[in-house]
Amino acid sequence: MSATTQYYELYRRSSIGMALTDSLDELIQSGHINPQLAMRVLTTFDKSISDSLSQLVRNKANVKGHLHTYRFCDEVWTFIIENPNFKFDQESVSADKVKIVACNAKRPGEQ
Repeated sequence: MSATTQYYELYRRSSIGMALTDSLDELIQSGHINPQLAMRVLTTFDKSISDSLSQLVRNKANVKGHLHTYRFCDEVWTFIIENPNFKFDQESVSADKVKIVACNAKRPGEQ
């Protein structure tokens, strides 16, 4: 991929992404780094997490539950599932509600 490839910023809202963002904010406030460096770190995070998940995660799961809401906008699917049950190879996991955001592997406009 080229150096100008854009990656989705979805993982910035994950717990690890939020911790990174909070840490970068503290470093900016204390004067240890400038905002431009923080943005470069976040861009590198977007690329790294996306590449790692696409290359390293091979597990599959079956999901059953009540589809409460679904939406397709700007090449992004969003599903809200109530009382989901995820079945993996060896275990099952349940929750009250889950939001799934699914994006095409390539950003719109890429070849």
